[in-house]
Amino acid sequence: MSRENAIEKIKEFERFGSRLGLERMSVLMERLGNPQKDLKYIHVAGTNGKGSVCRYLYEGLQGNGYKVGLFTSPFLQVFNERIEFDHQLISDEDLERCTGLVLEQVEEMMAKGLDSPTEFEVITAVAFVYFHLKKADFVILEVGLGGRGDSTNVIEKPLASVITSISYDHMDRLGNTLAEIASEKAGIIKEGVPVIMNVDRREAAKVLAKEAYEKNCVLHDVSKIKYAITEKSIEGYSLDTNIYGTDYAEVQISMAGKHQMQNVLTALVTLELLRKDSIIKVERSRLYAGLKKARQMGRFEVMKENPYVIIDGAHNEDGAAALKKTAEELLPDQKILFVTGMLGDKDTEKILDHFCQIADDFVVTEPDNSRKYPAVQLAEDLEKRGKHCVVLADSAEACRYALAHRENYGAVIFAGSLYLIGEIRGLLKDKL
Repeated sequence: MSRENAIEKIKEFERFGSRLGLERMSVLMERLGNPQKDLKYIHVAGTNGKGSVCRYLYEGLQGNGYKVGLFTSPFLQVFNERIEFDHQLISDEDLERCTGLVLEQVEEMMAKGLDSPTEFEVITAVAFVYFHLKKADFVILEVGLGGRGDSTNVIEKPLASVITSISYDHMDRLGNTLAEIASEKAGIIKEGVPVIMNVDRREAAKVLAKEAYEKNCVLHDVSKIKYAITEKSIEGYSLDTNIYGTDYAEVQISMAGKHQMQNVLTALVTLELLRKDSIIKVERSRLYAGLKKARQMGRFEVMKENPYVIIDGAHNEDGAAALKKTAEELLPDQKILFVTGMLGDKDTEKILDHFCQIADDFVVTEPDNSRKYPAVQLAEDLEKRGKHCVVLADSAEACRYALAHRENYGAVIFAGSLYLIGEIRGLLKDKL
């Protein structure tokens, strides 16, 4: 089986949709010998920020000599990005091998008339098999959707349950209120496992606190930890803080935006708790080097300077708000050309409320996805708000146009859909 064939076979499971619930996953893992039971996890859920928190945890542990697996979603450019170990994406050969092992059991399940796993469940199983084969010391496991019924929640007892934020997204499956969404995220909380949360919405935080209490978990609220920003620029930030009596001075990160302070604090609290419990050993200089090395593709990622060309995966209201704040902070008084394309199932009105505070000139395009929001409709929405729009539905054409006109601006920002950002990132790599 080639890499392409493995990915195609996995994609065939798209037809089963996205169905939350652990029954299918439990059966599949049992048939595979439950490789997930031999691994140590930090389980990370949340609406926004979880990808960055995972990256800080991954690099912090790697920096201290541990062999660490990282499972995240979605990917931006290549499928292999979903599964990473020891600073390497899963190789094509390992992807083929592990996919073959998983699909063999899936076929037997279906032959017996059992429910087929979903696409994401198959991918999660491939990751578990791979990390088990690699004998990972730790696995940073990012929830795909929600928490309670997400396929990653088949694990029994992580070292820590981390919840980064709660806001409105995927409401068709997670609920229409923050309390309902929080209840789904709280599903990753396990009996007696420390809970680290960084949730500023009181309605959601109360749900998490109640679940932690009922499961006899010690709850650590990162939002209560004070810190001071000592340096900030588009290249990154530096902060001082004290976590449960341990001073962390001049912690430098390479991801921009004040929201990244919350993300790195969440990771630091998690690592400090593991250190205090003697689960990990931490050498300060190596931890700092790891945190500074952490970079998340598509998170206010500077692709080019003079003028800046930036891509950002802001695809919901909170992500758009964070992008607006970062642009205001790091690109003050700059004339910005904003290139955007969105999915139709997002709250485009609220996202545009923030985008329209960043720029007056827009290039409107479409991600290559069946759920895309028509560029013509998006342009109408923007023009009603008094914005100037150039409509180029083809993302490659939109990218070419933006680059051809970038000398007229202080920065060009691409944002609106992760699918679009993945396409644009590949195009920019070729053109810049």
